[in-house]
Amino acid sequence: MRTRAYFLFLAITSCLLIWYYINQLVDRSTRTQDMSGRLILAGGVTKFKDNDRTEISLVVVACNERHNEALNMLKSAIMFNHNRTPLRFVVIAEEKLKINFMEKLNDWQQLTDRVFTYEIHSLTFPRANKNEWRKLFKPCAAQRLFLPSLLSHLDAVLYIDSDTIFLSSVQEIWNLFRQFNASQFAGMAPEHEDKNAGWYNRFARHPYYGDLGVNSGVMLMNLTRMRQFSWQDHILPIYREYRLRLVWGDQDILNVLFHYHPDRLYVFPCEWNYRADHCMYMTVCDAPDGVKIIHGNRGYFHKQAQPIFNLIYTTIEEYTFGTDVYKNVIRTIEESLMLPSHSNCDKLLDKFLYDPRKHFKKKPIDGMT
Repeated sequence: MRTRAYFLFLAITSCLLIWYYINQLVDRSTRTQDMSGRLILAGGVTKFKDNDRTEISLVVVACNERHNEALNMLKSAIMFNHNRTPLRFVVIAEEKLKINFMEKLNDWQQLTDRVFTYEIHSLTFPRANKNEWRKLFKPCAAQRLFLPSLLSHLDAVLYIDSDTIFLSSVQEIWNLFRQFNASQFAGMAPEHEDKNAGWYNRFARHPYYGDLGVNSGVMLMNLTRMRQFSWQDHILPIYREYRLRLVWGDQDILNVLFHYHPDRLYVFPCEWNYRADHCMYMTVCDAPDGVKIIHGNRGYFHKQAQPIFNLIYTTIEEYTFGTDVYKNVIRTIEESLMLPSHSNCDKLLDKFLYDPRKHFKKKPIDGMT
């Protein structure tokens, strides 16, 4: 009798152990933890928690003269990080620029109480046609196409061109990941808002996304999903087929891909990638809650065609960490535009300063004022 009871006990115990082991395997296959602590469900869907303080990864690529622009963009991300969300800057740069980035970022870490970390990577392109990829459109711009393989340790990133400036917290655009559905792995803004001024619908000689195409200067990227999609295996054939018809380089390649896979793209509003095209002739971007990210493409940060673009860039460039943001940035911009201007963009000053005024007027931030 004892023997029978003993074997029955062993059988039940074995079944329970097997059941537990199988459930553990299933659990591991549908739930993993990425390096920054976010919970990743099957398919690389980031589950954001309430009051999420998870580190945000921001990627920029810099070659040649883009070095100073990239630093100014990162500086703006720190300045307007009013809720002090932990940031990770991922810099991909030419070898000759790495030391300059390291020195400047080390200095800023000391001045901002280490609200950010950083990592610096070398440029990495496929061996086949390596020089062609490097020179596609602008130097190094095509690097963004290979982020899923280069940054294999990261789940999701915000890629942003060097010629951009944050006017809001990085946390705000990062929260747009919450809006992705189960199939989407990238987010971008439209290239145009007006068909009469659209470039793709009038001049493109290749397929493009939607009616007006999308602009790649600001791009949310769920790298986990992109890797599962075999991203690079889709990009390379597009380049081979359309390379003689690409005017805007990597952006055109992205437009071709999302033309054929529109379900993979989330399109966010123009205020997250605000360009002179949105205001120089007439206002075509409503931006009801203000301009969030300003994109100085085609050199608008460095010329006076639309003065407010140059003014915002230079004011942030001249700002010193530890001084009053309201006085030395917001008031400086306001006072510089007091005189009447013939620029339509200048007339939208309130749109550009919507977020800075809201968060910094008489609201000093410890260590960032």
